[in-house]
Amino acid sequence: MLCLNRIQDISILFNLIIILLMLFNTYVFQIGLVAVLLERFRAALMLSALYLTFSIILHSWLMNLRWLNTNRFIWTDGLQVLFVFQRVASVLYYYLYKRTSEYLGDPRLYEDSPWLRELFARVRQ
Repeated sequence: MLCLNRIQDISILFNLIIILLMLFNTYVFQIGLVAVLLERFRAALMLSALYLTFSIILHSWLMNLRWLNTNRFIWTDGLQVLFVFQRVASVLYYYLYKRTSEYLGDPRLYEDSPWLRELFARVRQ
């Protein structure tokens, strides 16, 4: 169980790193419009960090309770609340991750275009 929890936490961290690397690869980031990207992907980045935090806390708490008493399963009220929050965050996380991945596949983010020139001119003034 410990191994599976660690793999899940590391996978969530790698997913966050992959999204950041994809953001760094865009033409919008390379010309310096980082604020535009952060505004567009703020929810996905924040929820990824929140989901990773919930998962690490939940897995640590579960392992701590199981380590102390291996003969039976202990389920406290606080653990149940954290479990529900983690599961709700997971649904939102996977939805936003998929939406972010699809949006980052848009070729307009990787080439110069008129809307990007207008935005860059507006930001420079």
